[in-house]
Amino acid sequence: MIQGFRDSGQYVTLFHRKALPTSAERNGHNGHGSRKEGLHMKALIMAAGKGTRISRYIEGKPKCTVDIGGMRLIEYTIQKLLAWNVDKIGVVLGYQAGVLEDILSEYPVEIYYNYFYEVTNSIASAWFAKDFIDDDMVMMNADVFAEESVINRLFTMEKETMLLSDSSRREMADYKFYYEDNQLIKFGKELEGEDISGEYVGIARVGRSFLPEFKERLQNLIEEGKYNMWWEDVLYSFVGERPIYVEDVAGQFWAEVDFIEDYERILEFREVKGM
Repeated sequence: MIQGFRDSGQYVTLFHRKALPTSAERNGHNGHGSRKEGLHMKALIMAAGKGTRISRYIEGKPKCTVDIGGMRLIEYTIQKLLAWNVDKIGVVLGYQAGVLEDILSEYPVEIYYNYFYEVTNSIASAWFAKDFIDDDMVMMNADVFAEESVINRLFTMEKETMLLSDSSRREMADYKFYYEDNQLIKFGKELEGEDISGEYVGIARVGRSFLPEFKERLQNLIEEGKYNMWWEDVLYSFVGERPIYVEDVAGQFWAEVDFIEDYERILEFREVKGM
């Protein structure tokens, strides 16, 4: 599929390709473990960012390619999603796209590109993949590790559209949520004290019935030049207009690979030594 737009007289082509199926897939099996019963959903993984805060510790590699013990982080995520009824997975690439292309060639994923990752943020990545967003969706950042029980929650939550949060990390939270009755009220890194209910995990579920509003708002924000927003800002923009729900995953392990300490926590959880 070819997409394009004009900017200062230049036509820029943007495309995605679907990876070839593995031999296991051609034989009717996904090759990554038995499938579980649950909702049939799609998943979109944002993997275009550079990750400057941890880059020097991981030799400049994309954060989602760190080794977490026998596999790369993004492979772990894809395998867990495939184990559930996620039949289509899209991944948006940017920084060192070639490295990730090689890794992802083993998996049945659709690849999209944000060639402007240096000057945009993940809202642009979501926009480049907007045609993929057309069903019940899991949307997440590629640098997030979540144990299986966290991923399972995405398929058992009552609300169609919901962000995951961890109330046990209020003291050390990076991006903070304040919510009441599981409805998001405030959000941001600047929240303090009693205005913190938990830390945003980096994963959300967006229901199909909400997608027309979501995609219209996404388009409007892009047309307004809000390229440096996060994809989650599309959801945050509805706070006060309609309920945006939060699901607390306190007590279950997850980590976002922003700092070397986050990576070390993942290795410790997985009992990986000597890396």
